[in-house]
Amino acid sequence: MDFDYSAKTAELQKRLAAFMDEYVYPNEQRYHDEVNSGDRWQPIVLIEELKREARKQGLWNLFLPVVSGLSNLEYAPLAEMIGRVTWASEVFNCSAPDTGNMEILHLYGTDEQKREWLEPLLAGDIRSCFAMTEPDVASSDATNIQASILAEGDEYVINGRKWWSTGAGDARCRLAIFMGKTDPQAAKHLQQSMVLVPMDADGVRVERLLNVFGYDDAPNGHAEVSFTNVRVPKSSILLGEGRGFEIAQGRLGPGRVHHCMRLIGVAERSLELMIQRTAVRVAFGKPIIDQGVVRQWIAEARCAIDQARLLVLNAAWKMDTAGNKAARKEIAMIKAVVPRMALDVVDRAIQAHGGGGVSQDHPLAGFWIYARSLRLADGPDEVHLESIAKMETAGSLRKQ
Repeated sequence: MDFDYSAKTAELQKRLAAFMDEYVYPNEQRYHDEVNSGDRWQPIVLIEELKREARKQGLWNLFLPVVSGLSNLEYAPLAEMIGRVTWASEVFNCSAPDTGNMEILHLYGTDEQKREWLEPLLAGDIRSCFAMTEPDVASSDATNIQASILAEGDEYVINGRKWWSTGAGDARCRLAIFMGKTDPQAAKHLQQSMVLVPMDADGVRVERLLNVFGYDDAPNGHAEVSFTNVRVPKSSILLGEGRGFEIAQGRLGPGRVHHCMRLIGVAERSLELMIQRTAVRVAFGKPIIDQGVVRQWIAEARCAIDQARLLVLNAAWKMDTAGNKAARKEIAMIKAVVPRMALDVVDRAIQAHGGGGVSQDHPLAGFWIYARSLRLADGPDEVHLESIAKMETAGSLRKQ
């Protein structure tokens, strides 16, 4: 396995680093100021300005191989750089849940579905949400979902309540990819289907926006959405009835890797901030960075980040060379390992910052919330660890 970055990736890293230095880092305060002025749920002027500049510079849709020409391994260091500022991924049209939804539409959409939904998403003109998780069942097991998609003539009638539909609070959200049951009597993994639902369809209602540790994540948000007798044409179904679980598994593979790539960037920046802060703060007669425990934190963070990065690169390499299905164990491993690693590094950086670490003066509190949330998003740690154990024990038992 050769994890040396390609010449294409190295060149994009330089361009992306220059863009971040010129347009993103200097505007972190402006971003927060805009979010907190006026209507928090309207598009941010800064983001729209930077999107135009990123597209002009060819730093656009980097996540999607068919558009960017980048493999997962080539995209990994770019996603890490973007992840150093939690809102930056939208600037490059590389933010969840749109990335996963665009992958679904590219892989499984009809030509008509792609024209109507994929093209404006790739252009960054609209946003979307993914409506799978439900408040009344344990959605870590996707077969538990209770929402219904019933055929009636040339239409499907949709009923259900979803939550944690990230992006549904955004004024630009035009599409929900909805997962529900078309045949509750079918085999367990063939009951579910996915349909494309316009957010302005009759019967779609954003009930409330959910906070994450007190943050509302405006202007995108995480919504609870009700679907009451929503009617869509049968042409809105993706791939066919009973294929929803299959699509969900295909969507989550790349999405999980992208999350982990960005979290490496969060951890790297947290370590940098910890070093910078402790180098200039004095306690008990000497710079904090000269305290033994802080030096240990720095060393352990470097070891942990590099270990996690190698796991991510290995998963990306295996996806590229053997396919997403063959890389199931590697993907599960990074999803369990990377958020925990990032949480530990961010937590120590917060501790090193003192009271400032939990305030709005530094990005660390937001980093911690982001990393903690990803221990649940796209499946909780326990589900991934169970999958790893199953694959590992099955392999060992076959050798006996």
